[in-house]
Amino acid sequence: MKVFSHFFIAVFFLIHSAGAQKYFTKTAIVTFESNTPMEKINATNKSGTCVADFGSGNVEFAILVKGFQFEKALMQEHFNENYMESSKYPKAVYKGKMEGVDKIDLSKNGKHKVKTSGQLTLHDVTKPFSNDVQLEVKDGKISTSTNFTIAVADYGIVVPALVRDNIAKNVAVKVQANLEPLK
Repeated sequence: MKVFSHFFIAVFFLIHSAGAQKYFTKTAIVTFESNTPMEKINATNKSGTCVADFGSGNVEFAILVKGFQFEKALMQEHFNENYMESSKYPKAVYKGKMEGVDKIDLSKNGKHKVKTSGQLTLHDVTKPFSNDVQLEVKDGKISTSTNFTIAVADYGIVVPALVRDNIAKNVAVKVQANLEPLK
């Protein structure tokens, strides 16, 4: 939990140095889907935290792994104990930079596509990660959405042979966040 507290200390400093270009949420929604012929697995986490600085382009996003809710309690238990080891690796974090956001006029409504590049840490494995994000500015608020896939093996997540056919090698992830200005 010490690492988790360090993240919120960093968020605290970002908030207190906030200018008109910084936005925040602690209710981002992350869903993932693992589809195989044997089984379909879906989970949702509604407590993602994001700080985005539209002046510098810096962005940080974090979720508590245990925050994912599954349709079946047994799936949730296996996810946390066997695969993600969420007691040992409690959060997933993305730290990166949004390209070209300094040119977006946040006072005008509109839709924008932004490329992000940075580092994704999941299951204590950090890898370079880039993706496109859709932004919509509306009445001073920003809605974001993105979709991507993660190869389970890339992050050291081991799936036992007994259930290997039930869990997809690549998991589809969707992220949606409504950001509000920091004041």
